[in-house]
Amino acid sequence: MELKLHELTSSPLARKKPKRKGRGTSSGLGKTAGKGTKGQNARTGGGVRPGFEGGQTPLYRRISKRGFTNPTTITYSIINLDQINKIKETDITPKLLYQLKIIKDKKHQIKVLGKGTLSTAKNIQAHKFSDAAKAAIEKIGGKAEVI
Repeated sequence: MELKLHELTSSPLARKKPKRKGRGTSSGLGKTAGKGTKGQNARTGGGVRPGFEGGQTPLYRRISKRGFTNPTTITYSIINLDQINKIKETDITPKLLYQLKIIKDKKHQIKVLGKGTLSTAKNIQAHKFSDAAKAAIEKIGGKAEVI
């Protein structure tokens, strides 16, 4: 059965009618329209801002600010030799590591650490290598290329 645009209807309970405030005393929401009597909250545009505590210094101003985020910090995604050993390809690049979901974030630089061993020679491109990792890669005949 094909549905046509002019046949579309919403269910009867899909749209709730708004409360009609201030429409006479018999409506139950007349006169003050459910806002009580007088005061800031009864006025047009009345009420207080979020976080206002009646004039008391609010919590967000009482608690001290601590620390800062250094914008020039370089974050590294760590990868070990035993993880590289599981990859079948011989040329390992950051793009390949991201595609294989070994690293999670493209923006992070990659540092190779020397945990584990390599069984085959691999050409690895990374931003940093530990001394142990570089020695293990070159010992087996691979290449550790800093990018």
